[in-house]
Amino acid sequence: MKRLNNKVAIITGAAAGIGRVTAELFAQEGAKVVACDVALPALEAVVAGIRDAGGEAIAVKCNVASDEEVQAMVARTMEAFGAIDILINNAGITRDQLTPKLSEQDWDLVLDVNLKGTFLCSKHALRKMKKGSKIVNTASISTLGNKGQANYSASKMGVIGLTRTQALEYAGKKICINAIAPGAIDTPMLAEVSEEARKAMLASIPLGEYIQPIEIARAHLFLASDEANFITGQCLFVDGGMSVGI
Repeated sequence: MKRLNNKVAIITGAAAGIGRVTAELFAQEGAKVVACDVALPALEAVVAGIRDAGGEAIAVKCNVASDEEVQAMVARTMEAFGAIDILINNAGITRDQLTPKLSEQDWDLVLDVNLKGTFLCSKHALRKMKKGSKIVNTASISTLGNKGQANYSASKMGVIGLTRTQALEYAGKKICINAIAPGAIDTPMLAEVSEEARKAMLASIPLGEYIQPIEIARAHLFLASDEANFITGQCLFVDGGMSVGI
């Protein structure tokens, strides 16, 4: 039996990388996927691929840092499928710079998308969620500290605090809320890092290779499934052992 049969799953940042792979995996597992992103052409291509493979999905353009757009995304989900069973808060950005050179604009932008975006999507989705629903947020190994990522690390540490608090708030309603902290992942975001930094990063992974997006998608699937009905308020590091050595 498919693990997410007839579940309605919102996945943000679904146009590429982890979000795209998660959307595809969830559709294979029977979910009705609401794929969200600001990059609409790429998002529509993801949805077309899901439909071609026999899955069910819709594309919704949404800036998660906009309360108005998030409300519209939730309304579109309810209009299309009548429920929200799963929310994967995957959308995120980086604007790396050492603290003295980090602009206020880049600080605000990263906090708005990564932290406020997670808050807004959760806030409005929770209003529609029922017993047994799941939220999986996105933290990062950078919460353990990473040069040049003061804004990113702070936003992701905030996500962990938000996750733990919301898990307590909704435990009585049997809604489980967790986070995943990915390590160094082979995505387009990694390509923006210098060659020197990539080599140092690879050397810090005990398992000896970058994480593939499918590994994070599988962790999303586990936490979104009935197999994780008694797990809440946790942050799961999926990092090839990087956090063990830090």
